[in-house]
Parts: sequence; C-alpha cells; structure tokens
Amino acid sequence: MKKLTSLLVAATFALPAFASVPFVPPAPQIAGKAYYLIDFHSGETLASLSPDERVEPASLTKLMTAYLTFKALKEGRLKPEQTLLVSQKGWKTEGSRMFLDPKVPAKVDDLIKGMIVQSGNDACVTLSEAIAGSEEVFAQLMTAEAKRLGMKNTNFQNSTGLPGDAHYTTAHDLGILAAAIIRDFPQYYQIYSMKSFTYNGITQPNRNLLLYRDPNVDGMKTGFTNSAGYNLIASSHRDGRRVVSVVVGTASPEARAVESSKLLNYGLQFFETPKLYAANKAVSEVPVYKGSESKLGVGFNQDVYVTVARGQAGKLKADLSTMQPVIAPVKKGQVVGKLTVSLDGKPVREVPVVALTAIEEGGFFSRLWDSIKLWLGW
Repeated sequence: MKKLTSLLVAATFALPAFASVPFVPPAPQIAGKAYYLIDFHSGETLASLSPDERVEPASLTKLMTAYLTFKALKEGRLKPEQTLLVSQKGWKTEGSRMFLDPKVPAKVDDLIKGMIVQSGNDACVTLSEAIAGSEEVFAQLMTAEAKRLGMKNTNFQNSTGLPGDAHYTTAHDLGILAAAIIRDFPQYYQIYSMKSFTYNGITQPNRNLLLYRDPNVDGMKTGFTNSAGYNLIASSHRDGRRVVSVVVGTASPEARAVESSKLLNYGLQFFETPKLYAANKAVSEVPVYKGSESKLGVGFNQDVYVTVARGQAGKLKADLSTMQPVIAPVKKGQVVGKLTVSLDGKPVREVPVVALTAIEEGGFFSRLWDSIKLWLGW
C-alpha cells in the first residue's frame, strides 16, 4: 500500500472556536431490557445496552415481513393493485388484526398498510402465503434474508411476531433491519409515518406515540406481547441527519415512547455526521500500468459519512492510500486502496477506495514498455 495523498477535510467543516471542546454526556438511562441507537448515514453505534442479547421481537417481526414484501414488489412478484385471497389461517390468526374478510379478496396495497399501521397479523399471514405459499416457508425466507443483511443472531418462526421457542432476535439486529428498510425501499418507508388507516369500515391508529409528539419522527414500528413487553423502533431526522433507535422490554406504551425519545434526542443533540465525499465521484487519480489508459479515477461506491462528537467535524483529516502498482485489467468497483479518516491523530473510520471505471489491457508494446518501467522502478 502506497500513501498517495492527504486530504484535509477540516476546512470544509470548520466551526467556531467555542465548539472546539465538545461535551458528550453518557447515554441516558433507559428503562428497558435492551436498546440500540445508530446513526443511519454512517452506521455508527451511538449508544447501546445488551445489544446482542436475545430478545423476543413481538410485532417488530413485521419489519422483516415488510422487507420481503417490498422486495417482492420490486421484483414484480407482487403488484400494489393485485388482490389476494384471505385464507382461513390468515382470517383466524390471533392478536392484532386489520379485520380482513375471508369472502372478500384484499389489495396488496391495503394489506401493506394494514400490516404496518394497524399491525395486522391477518395481513402478515395473507402476504406471506402469497409470496412463499405458506407462512412456514416464508419464515425460512425471513431467516435467510436476515443472514444476508448481517443479522447474525436472529431466527424467525412466523410472519407476525407471535411468541415461539425459536423466534428471537437482538436489538442490534433489529437496528440493521430498520436501516435496511429505509435505505433499500425509501418509496415505501413513508407508510411508517401514517397515523391511521381505515379498512373494512374500521379506523385504527398507529400505535407509535412519537408520530403524534415529535415532528421529526417519521417511523417505524411498535410491538408487544406479555412475554416481550413493550417494544419500539423509532427513526428521527433533523438537519440532514437520521438516527434510528431500538428499545425493547419496557413496561408500557408510554414508557417505550418516552425512552425512545430520550435516545433519539441524545443522538441528534450530541453528535454530528458530516458527509465527507459523494459516491461515484473521483477524489484522485492513480497511475495504471499495462492498460489502455494510464490514469484511473478512484473514489467510493457510496457516500462517505463519519459520526463524531458535535463540534469536532472541523478537525477531521483524511489520508488516501492506494495499492501500488495498479496493473490492468482493472474492473469497475475493484478495491484499489483505502481512506483513513482521523480525529486528533486517531483513526475513526476506514473506507475502501474503488476504481470508478474499468480499464482493459493495453496493446503488446504498451504492456512491454510498462513492464520495463516496473522492472527499472520508474
């Protein structure tokens, strides 16, 4: 690895002198079994308690049911206006429901809103049967998708969140799932901000109390069983930032709202997440040997964000290093180096640097000449 350049980002984010000494208090005390707070853009953990301890997700399970439903819509296996038959199993499923009628087919669009806003177990079963043929097979798909997303301590037995001996997850894994929905399906995320939904003549409110109390909160999902307690995943956005909190095992609907609000405000008040570099824009060029081109633009395949204590963004520095020599052929997206972002001389994040274009092998004579230059160390 050869250091190519040092990129000073401090000038871009310079702040007043009074902000040079930040104050970041400890995370607030949360009355719950476990919690997890993440910055959406950087993926940094801002606070946590027992984040990898197994917990019962209850209706937070429906986030994965929704994720697979959104995926089916994206792939054309479901259509929003498509109608689905309601099975006897779906109709009789216990717990919260949107009051489907087994004699009346339901539109996929309505089922999604019933699942998210009304937390309808009948909607979940109906969607799961349409996607996988049975809820049992759908649960296997849920677990496989969880593993693909990096949820290492999660196993699903059903689409609804009803208790099961092998139905479990963690606060950390739920944070991964919530962020994945916001990132991968922004066109559907807005449904999580709906305050009520009416189906079959019955209007039910969204149980996420923060939607009514905090204008910055725009999702996501509540959950409850007697054994799990009261759970809430919430997301708040302010001044271009977004944080996601997971709180499980509280004592009441009010408690889960209050405790989640504490975490969200903590993350937004005491941290900042500057965007350092944009995706797919060259930040430097590196020499390429034996290629059809002699220079390669390098950058990042996604926007680069870093979370630091509020007031510290102006002190960030970035060192860009590349592997040398770079020899063609080079594939677009191939890792050719790394960016190390430091604060006060201590690394805070490393990001792979990738080739932004492909470069094919050059002709015989250009390859021969470059071989000579490499041998001579030119």
